[in-house]
Amino acid sequence: MMQQASSWFSALSQLPAKRPSQRPEISRKSTSGLRFDPAGGPPSRPAARQEMLANRLFLALSPRFKATRQGMPSRTLEPYERFDIERSQGRGKLSATWYPAIGTARGAVLLVHPWIQWGQGYFERRGRLGALRAAGYHALTFDMGGFGGSSPVASAFYDRDIEDALAELRRRAVDLPVHLWGVSSGGYWAHPLLSRVAVEGAVFEDVPQHLIDWSSRMAPWGKPCYAFFRHVLTGAYRFMDLRRHAPHLDVRSVGYIGGERDRGVLPVETCELARLAEGRYLLVPEADHLEAIKKGAEDVIAFALETLELAERSDSTGTETEIAVA
Repeated sequence: MMQQASSWFSALSQLPAKRPSQRPEISRKSTSGLRFDPAGGPPSRPAARQEMLANRLFLALSPRFKATRQGMPSRTLEPYERFDIERSQGRGKLSATWYPAIGTARGAVLLVHPWIQWGQGYFERRGRLGALRAAGYHALTFDMGGFGGSSPVASAFYDRDIEDALAELRRRAVDLPVHLWGVSSGGYWAHPLLSRVAVEGAVFEDVPQHLIDWSSRMAPWGKPCYAFFRHVLTGAYRFMDLRRHAPHLDVRSVGYIGGERDRGVLPVETCELARLAEGRYLLVPEADHLEAIKKGAEDVIAFALETLELAERSDSTGTETEIAVA
């Protein structure tokens, strides 16, 4: 995702988890005033015509940046494989990179990048890839539509691209457990997918509850367009509300990460999504948007790996609450 100055997306624990010190008390009560009925199921996808219009408006409101085609990853990340994924719906392809696990593989993780000009190149820094591979996970990164080497997208929301990338990960992982790690907009668009498609574990960093509501707070100049979303594109607006998807995520373990100083994704909202998803959360002191990994990399990576391990162990034991996390 782009830096705070230009970013439009800038996107409970039942088990003990390693957390940075001095985490403030945060209410678990809903901040939305809305009630969500888990038995009612996730929101329906809007009609194709409305989704196309909503996505085009969404892209028009999004920050502009010059598309950057990335070079090959650093040699320190070898071995890796660059390839393309054909879209299952619509035209075009997704540029992707496969990073095999070091040693015997225990699982595979799809990494979904934030709204930042480098696309999947975002994950070449900050240690996520190295930590996952060293822990025995294959990793797959890809450029969402319009980023890096991927074809633009106009008619469908980004969860469709994530769905295609996840299908490719399953094909390559064969019978291994499959997980997802999404950052900001990458984690945001993964929610509508994971409320209908299962993975073992999921980790989300800096994910807003609703991009349109977040924009009303951070970019008030677009209020007429946001009002159009709410009152005319009602099906799309409802579909984009993660508070309606979180109770239905088809995962065995889920963890949310946020910064205590994030002005766009408020800490209380991160906790609220974790509560709705019956998951865990980690708040990093002094961290603004996309800074949790910078200011607390060791804690963030440890928390993510614990979340994935919980998912795999709950698969074999049938319960997550019996597992002790160091």
